[in-house]
Amino acid sequence: MLTRLLLAAGLAVPLAGVADDAEVPPDPLPALGVAADRTSVVGVSSGGYMATQLAVAWPERFHGLGVLAAGPWGCARGKLSRALNQCMMTRRGEPSLAALETRRADYQSRGQVGKDANLGRLRAFVWHGEQDGVIDPVLGDLLGEQLAAWLDDEQQLKMARDETAGHGWPVAADSADQASALAPCRNEGEDANLLACGEDVAGAMMDWLYPERAARSEFSAGELRQFDQSDFDARGLADSGYVYVPDACTGGGCGATLALHGCRMGAEALGDAFARKSGLNAWADAHDEVVLYPQAESTLANPQGCWDWWGFAESSWQLHPLHDTRDGTQAGALLEMLDRLQGTSDAGQP
Repeated sequence: MLTRLLLAAGLAVPLAGVADDAEVPPDPLPALGVAADRTSVVGVSSGGYMATQLAVAWPERFHGLGVLAAGPWGCARGKLSRALNQCMMTRRGEPSLAALETRRADYQSRGQVGKDANLGRLRAFVWHGEQDGVIDPVLGDLLGEQLAAWLDDEQQLKMARDETAGHGWPVAADSADQASALAPCRNEGEDANLLACGEDVAGAMMDWLYPERAARSEFSAGELRQFDQSDFDARGLADSGYVYVPDACTGGGCGATLALHGCRMGAEALGDAFARKSGLNAWADAHDEVVLYPQAESTLANPQGCWDWWGFAESSWQLHPLHDTRDGTQAGALLEMLDRLQGTSDAGQP
């Protein structure tokens, strides 16, 4: 049980090796002129927590938010012990939404998160597996309750559950395949993973976030490109990430989705499996959407390669880590990646 609790917090020893430092770095992230008003952020497990942090910090930058297998915004409040015992399991009781709202109001008074009006216009999708043994499904309910209080209309929020699914990101495949990094739907193991549930949650989520966007009748598969993340300096970022570019998006004007993997779902553990098999790319081809897959890496403070949802990436002098604000180091790096994608020229890039 302890190992399971440590997973989403990233405190168990990683099994995958690190990349060869001698490898030639990939090309920089391209400027693709993506539409600023059609950008969403989605994530699973630690990536789900980070996705909500980004949406709360910069709601004016996003159209939609999708969260799988994660709990309410701000849950850990900068404490690893709270992350383990109240934001994964609830052995210390459920987190107080009132306390979290007080935290958000304090941040807002100092300009460290976005305005209520911008947060209120988002569309949001929340999914959780009923058999999740890593992050208690009740925490997904609390996230839904939190979002419902923020959004202008309850019709902007969709809550989805799978009675048989465990912890991870469900995909349309209906049989597990270790060679393809697909775990059984129930996933009784300790990793956040791609789950063979026979359910295209990615497509359902994106259709909910963009109900007005019709699919192309004809399209060809785009290209998954590796890019150099060293331009975006933050503790815990890997050397490289991935971006999926449909054929229709090389000339600009497409939407963009920032997709964040969970702990032990990054390239160190699964290679490019999440970037290739999440189901987001198929939707992207049909709807002219660039998909950005940044990559976190393991560190001494974060050996499972999680995204920072409890404060490990911040300076040690911070009494109260600002990871869940506009001052968060990882959050800032991810927004810089979006800035790059929204640019219209590669001029000046390294």
